[in-house]
Amino acid sequence: MMEFMEMGSLHYYLAMIWFVLWGVLWAVYFILDGFDLGVGTLLPFLAKNETEKRVMYNATGPFWDGNEVWLISAGGVTFAAFPYAYAQMFSGLYTALMLLLFALILRGVSFEFRSKVDSKTWKKVWDFCHVTGSFLPALLLGVAFANIFRGLPLDETGFSQAGLFGLLNPYGLAGGVLFTTIFVMHGALWLCIRATGDLQGRAESLALKLWPAQVVLTVLFLAYTAVDTQLFSNYLVYPALFVILALPVAGLVLMRTYLGARRYWMAWGSSCLYIGGTALFGVAGIFPAIIPSNPNPANSLTIMNSASSELTLSIMLGVALIFVPIVIGYQFWAYKTFATPIEDKDMKY
Repeated sequence: MMEFMEMGSLHYYLAMIWFVLWGVLWAVYFILDGFDLGVGTLLPFLAKNETEKRVMYNATGPFWDGNEVWLISAGGVTFAAFPYAYAQMFSGLYTALMLLLFALILRGVSFEFRSKVDSKTWKKVWDFCHVTGSFLPALLLGVAFANIFRGLPLDETGFSQAGLFGLLNPYGLAGGVLFTTIFVMHGALWLCIRATGDLQGRAESLALKLWPAQVVLTVLFLAYTAVDTQLFSNYLVYPALFVILALPVAGLVLMRTYLGARRYWMAWGSSCLYIGGTALFGVAGIFPAIIPSNPNPANSLTIMNSASSELTLSIMLGVALIFVPIVIGYQFWAYKTFATPIEDKDMKY
């Protein structure tokens, strides 16, 4: 493949910056949208009556659309900063990403439509849509990113013809199971913060039961990663990178410690540390590739052969420095305003 920049040039360093920001944006998206995907998945398992269902909807209602801004940002950065990788990512993962999109649309509509008609059947239909639109994205994100970490079968033009069923390999499915478990745990901890009474107690009990499963799945997935991927190669060359792996480990330990002490905000924050550390571990492992190629690494799409022009990356950086703090400020206000235990006056959906 043709190399579009020289290592050490300004163009290369700008691409490096955007690779780091690309990884951070995905990590932030997993952290923020992860808990509302988890809460939605748990709806039929924790809510015992209509009031508790409404509490679970309202636990994520003020946040879900703002959280998905980070998905749009991560996708937009991929498109603008690494257009060649974006083109092949959305070609090779087309079916999975379209299913993800439709599921997210279904979930968003369920928030707005559920309360429009006072009918049990109507509400059951939208509850089903809400659960499906929460579970499928968690599963599909895990499958998609596990396959990216493993490497897609790219040809010499950088094109993959894996298709949906090609993504459903054992490692991809293992990633889907891990992501779903992580998000469900994240959602249960969020319910510990926002719910009260019996619902909060059931959420806490579930989180305590899920924690050992998450530990086991994490260890097994790391072992599978070491055997089936090249993700540890960068870590063996640069052992200092293992500090990144310490983040999810610390998050797991602190999560259980704070949960046992019923310090729910700290437990949820530890879950954020775990999710962010796990995402960054994968991103650091594939560097300098955006989409690694498996089995032929020479066909990988990297920051060198996928990046936009130096001018484009420079303009993007300036725009990001202006608007990202605004988005962060808005979300800080939203969480500060609405992230309290839900009362009757707060019910909307």
